[in-house]
Parts: sequence; C-alpha cells; structure tokens
Amino acid sequence: MKYSIVIPAFNEEKLLADSLNRIKQSLIESIPPGQEYELILCDNNSTDRTAEIARKAGAKVVFEPVNQISRARNTGAAAANGDYLVFIDADSYPSPELFKELFKAIDCKNVVGGGALVYLKPADIFSAAALYLWRTISCLCTWAAGSFVFCRRDIFIELGGFSTELYASEEIDFSKRLKSFLSYTKAGKATILRTAILTSDRKLKLYGSKDYLKLLWRLIFQGKKILRDPHFLHIWYDGRR
Repeated sequence: MKYSIVIPAFNEEKLLADSLNRIKQSLIESIPPGQEYELILCDNNSTDRTAEIARKAGAKVVFEPVNQISRARNTGAAAANGDYLVFIDADSYPSPELFKELFKAIDCKNVVGGGALVYLKPADIFSAAALYLWRTISCLCTWAAGSFVFCRRDIFIELGGFSTELYASEEIDFSKRLKSFLSYTKAGKATILRTAILTSDRKLKLYGSKDYLKLLWRLIFQGKKILRDPHFLHIWYDGRR
C-alpha cells in the first residue's frame, strides 16, 4: 500500500516547513511496516519560496498556474501514484495518532474516503461556536474539511476529482459526491476520523467576525453562485498571509 500526501500551497513559506516536518515525522511514527508514502506539493503560482522549501523537505513539486484550491489539489493528485490520496493543507499539522486512525480505518473497516475532525484555537465565542457547529455537521453528514481529505485514488479519478467550478466548499461537494457514489456502488465506506487535525488560526487573526458574517449572509441570499466567483471569497483568495 502506498499513500500520496498532496499539499496545495500558495505563498506558504511562513508555515510550510513546519507543516512538512510534522507530516513526515507523524508518518514515520505511524505508517505500518511494508507500506510507503510520497509527498507531493502543488505550487499554486506562488511568488515566494514555497517551492524551494518543499523541494528541500523532499517533496515532489508540481505547478498549477490558476489560483484555485480545487485545481491545485487536482494537479497534485494527477502527479501521484499512491493507492490512496491524502490532501493536507499547507498550514495544518497532522499527528501520528491521526495517521494511525486513518491506516486502521482503511485496513480494518473498508473505509475508502472521508476526512477528519478539525481543531484550531478559537479567537472568540463566535469562532468557538462556529468550530463546534462545523465539527457536529461534519460528523453527522460525513463532510470533510479541506485541511484533511482522503480517498482511494481510483475512486477519486472516477469522481473526476474536486470540482473546478467551485473556488470554496469544493471539499463538501466532493464529500457529497463520494457518499452518493459509495451508496450506489457499495465499494466501501466514508468516514470522518475522530482524531482532529490541528490547523492554523491565522485566518481568524487576519479576518474578523464581520468578514465571516458577511460571507454567510451572501451565501444565504445569493446561494452557491458566490462559491464560483473568487471575488466574493477574499478570505481564501486575497493573498494575505
């Protein structure tokens, strides 16, 4: 069994080295004997040292010129040759315990895709409540957060990867399509791993509650169309780091 760890990255020189080191160390401590992994970083048109840092860490670097998270993930996946794809954001830090739970789920429970709970340090009551709400929805609906998504590679290819029509929430769209596919084909199960992945709280520091409430308001009244336009999604695409 081989696992391809795919990391989409745009101007991530501040956090990337630590993230890659954590990923590698956690894998070394957890991967079963006889199994292997590869690190693939998709440089999503960075203007900093992202690609250089990744190469120094031993990752294979591929390039995606269009700034879009779904395209970066798909481009990284296209360069992978593992049996399973594991997508991890460049500002996230998986533990050995998370990988152990992943390997056990795949080996013993016929799990072929899903995600993990997410944890970040809340900035205020609003963000703490939002985190609790998301974790509840994630478990109940089997919706993966973008910071940790995994799927058997042949199924990922069958599903066409992440939707390039979406500039945000592509992981939720993928989770829905994965569940429908598995319900129809009985090819295995999807799950949300209960060991949380730690992710950076930088967006909570860069953007206030008003930014998130404004985005939520637009989602409620303008619907899915704003997810197709990066101009509405500055939290992801304005380049602030």
